Amino acid sequence: MDTVTIDVAPVPLADLLEIARGMRVELTDGARERIAAGRRVVDGVLASGRAVYGLTTGVGHFRDVRVPDDELVGQQYRIVMTHSGGFGPALPTEVTRAAMAVRLVGLTRGGSGASPAVAESLIGMLNAGVHPLLPTTSSVGAADIGAMALIAQVAIGAGRAEYRGAVLSGRDALATAGIPPLDLQAKDGLALVSANGVSIGQGALVLERAGALADAAELVAALSMEATRGNPSIALPVVADGKPFPGLAESCRQLRAALEGSYLMDSGAPASVQDPLSFRVVPQVHGALRDTTDFARSAVETELNAQADNPLVSPSDGTLVSNGNFHPILLAVAFDALRVAIAHVGQLSDRRLGHLWAAFFEAMSASGPPVASSPAPDLPGMHLRYAAAAANGELRQLASPVSLDVGVLDLGVEDHSTAAPLSVRKADEALDVLADILTIELLLAADVLDLQPALPSLGEGTRALYASARSAAAGLSDRSSGAVHAAVRATVADSRIRRT
Repeated sequence: MDTVTIDVAPVPLADLLEIARGMRVELTDGARERIAAGRRVVDGVLASGRAVYGLTTGVGHFRDVRVPDDELVGQQYRIVMTHSGGFGPALPTEVTRAAMAVRLVGLTRGGSGASPAVAESLIGMLNAGVHPLLPTTSSVGAADIGAMALIAQVAIGAGRAEYRGAVLSGRDALATAGIPPLDLQAKDGLALVSANGVSIGQGALVLERAGALADAAELVAALSMEATRGNPSIALPVVADGKPFPGLAESCRQLRAALEGSYLMDSGAPASVQDPLSFRVVPQVHGALRDTTDFARSAVETELNAQADNPLVSPSDGTLVSNGNFHPILLAVAFDALRVAIAHVGQLSDRRLGHLWAAFFEAMSASGPPVASSPAPDLPGMHLRYAAAAANGELRQLASPVSLDVGVLDLGVEDHSTAAPLSVRKADEALDVLADILTIELLLAADVLDLQPALPSLGEGTRALYASARSAAAGLSDRSSGAVHAAVRATVADSRIRRT
């Protein structure tokens, strides 16, 4: 399939990710009719002359000021042009595309009341590859207004966009791509900016990473067990049956799969009847990451398919309803929790590094004391142990909640926010740091195994992980610890070495 088709049914996150990564998009007739039905409600309200926020009144602290009929369209352009504050490096293209797709999906839910042309404009930009430049910092998480306004600016022929590798004005980008600028109608500007496109779109991308890294973390922990003669009883089915959290059960399953065929499965192979907690509670802690990821995924998928506009179209009585569905508080809290779960996985990895450190020097001593004149051993895991501790401290800081940290805005009217985009972005950073720590654990575990008189029989999953790590480093001309870390880090979340 080379096109994602959006219908009236709930859109899965997998489809959003496909669009984010460049796939074309189209709407069914049913989706278009739902957009048109919402617009008919808006047209009816306009004909009635009723006061409706953002339609016949101003926005923000001008919410009770009526807008003259001949300025209704002009107000929509003002909303688009005046709500685009932001700064910092541009977001990655896939995040921008995800944000655009989130707004498109939201329009098809029927609650926005936007003109059908708004959806067609977003489709045209996505399919042609016209990507507005969105700053990293702009939203407090009560609709990502700043970033969404910049998308809207390009749609009307203003702002800046990237098109086929070149940065152009919005007008030039549209013209080059053969897309006519969007002519806004009443409510269209507000509908374009009133969406949590960045929070939801980047959230979907982060959750995909979190799932892949959870799988990789099981493999790394299993290899550390083999390096220290750990006890595989921690992953037996009875453990999962005794506490039936889905994440715990999956963690146990992945550990057993990673260790299938390992020497640890032989009777008498483990060094002790019971290992330190950093090994023994891997299924429980890694399982918590999996379950928290699933919780966050549910929040993101619900937000993606929600009617989250303000005002919200109410087809049953033909009105527009003032509401707070634009507030993605559950999403923000979920990603706060996700960062705590990520930090616990990193903490376990750092604690296991302490045991690998002891095993490393035990193995070194067994081969005789080092000679002072000998060259330094090529053992990057040993050299990076302290760097891992530093990274673990950073991971602890990234676990701090951010959803409580936005102050009162707009003359006391906007007196609560969620910080959703920051919570999501910090989760992305936390995954980067966790990958760094897991990479060091992998390297040190491999070093310990290499110091054995003979490499023991590794499990099916751990053997592939070990081979990938050693292969990644083998061809490097730069053997510095940083270069080896960078090369091996790329293997940590490689789907080719994960057992599913």
